[in-house]
Amino acid sequence: MTISKRALLAAAALLAFSIPASAANMIGNCEVTGEKGSIPIATPAKAGQLTVEVSLPAPIWWNGDTPEAIKDGMEYCMAAEIAWRAGYDKLEVVNVGWDALIAGQTSDFDLAMSEISITDERKKIHDFSVPYFSSDIGVLVRKDAPVDEKSIKSAKIGVQQATTGAAFVQDKLGITDVQVYPDQGDMFAALRAGQTDVAVTDTSIVLAEVVANPDKVEVVGQYKTGESYGAIYPKGNANNATLDKIIQSMIDDGTIKKLGAKYLAAAWGKDPATVPYFNP
Repeated sequence: MTISKRALLAAAALLAFSIPASAANMIGNCEVTGEKGSIPIATPAKAGQLTVEVSLPAPIWWNGDTPEAIKDGMEYCMAAEIAWRAGYDKLEVVNVGWDALIAGQTSDFDLAMSEISITDERKKIHDFSVPYFSSDIGVLVRKDAPVDEKSIKSAKIGVQQATTGAAFVQDKLGITDVQVYPDQGDMFAALRAGQTDVAVTDTSIVLAEVVANPDKVEVVGQYKTGESYGAIYPKGNANNATLDKIIQSMIDDGTIKKLGAKYLAAAWGKDPATVPYFNP
């Protein structure tokens, strides 16, 4: 089961009650609601804590530019809840390069969460969690240089290296002359500076960029991909099945839907379903 963007927006209206912070169990600014240690993991990567990798920046999902600064965000609070249900009240965030993460070149972590789309190619290197979020590919442009479904084929497109957005532009749109950036922050900065005409990555991510820079950029379309996000696990790790049980329990009891409504639906500023779909 995955949570759709439309469902997140609907769930936002249901968040009318919350426990006062003084009465809640907290990790960072995240209220953890499950039972501590209810689904324990046997041997974490580092004793006494959950260690989670992410490739920053990832605003809304991880709010802060450095691991030390992050106290909340959609995936951060998911990780906090996973740590709590696994039996820990300590969560260590480790910032890694996107290429190294996707290529399986990092180590000493329990899971990685960085808006990572599940693909068959990536499954050769990693184990993935159950999917927890559905995502399509969005088209972000400058307001002073709009691009449409036809003109995108001749536009200068920016992508983030080793992402499904980059693969989509090259494999599905047939565009090989693209500008490749190491992270999404550089990709968006290049678009705002006029170095590219379009930035292509997940719809959820480009909508968040519009909220951050509403006078400069807009989302003009999206492509349906059927992609879902999942957490990356070290291949063959003994804890993977247990971590999957924790994430599935968070899906089943509505925890992930509530986090999505709190951090994502409000941040996007609009219903993703209203963004028109382009044909490849």
